[in-house]
Amino acid sequence: MTGRRHALARLARVAIAIIAPLAGLAHAGAYEDFFKAIELDRASVITDLLRRGFDPNARDPKGQPALIVALRGDSHQAAAALIAAKGLKVEERNAKNESALMMAALRGNLPAARALIALDADVNKTGWTPLHYAASCATADAAAMVRLLLEEHAYIDAASPNGTTPLMMAVRYGQDDVARLLVEEGADPTLRNDLGLTAMDFARQAERADMAELIAEAVRRRQPNRGKW
Repeated sequence: MTGRRHALARLARVAIAIIAPLAGLAHAGAYEDFFKAIELDRASVITDLLRRGFDPNARDPKGQPALIVALRGDSHQAAAALIAAKGLKVEERNAKNESALMMAALRGNLPAARALIALDADVNKTGWTPLHYAASCATADAAAMVRLLLEEHAYIDAASPNGTTPLMMAVRYGQDDVARLLVEEGADPTLRNDLGLTAMDFARQAERADMAELIAEAVRRRQPNRGKW
């Protein structure tokens, strides 16, 4: 019996030695398939891999969380599959401290933004915020994204690490209606960033005369009695 047990133990070790590398290869293949499916926006492949135990929080070779990769690449169906995944960590950040909600805001992906907010994504994270990214968005849904974030209590005058506000981003990089919406909702046009620049300076640097006039009018409205005795 002892000899038989030793023989079975040797057989088990041989089996493990054969199977373990194959399992590693299978995982490597799944990893490649997973990120290829994100690139090609194939939600069914992603869902199948997740059902088989693949981690929805996996990072690509550059260290980007899978959901951020999907949102940045406008792979809407892939992003939706990941957002629906059990165990998703919605606040996983990349090396630039960008969150999935920030990327959804930048790309104007309203369904993803709503779903992430429902999962308690941080609307008012420190540093650059989703509202900064939404304010600089160039898509047709930019104003709707800004409105959504404001409805979710995004701080309208949030300061980036260098003191830049969403309004500054809007008048330089964003759409006219976004800048107007921020002004209408009470964004402060007189604030300065760490370089001493105001929203007016941002508009002028971008040679956007209409935005400069918008800011000038907003400043005048904030100082109605200036120059009066």
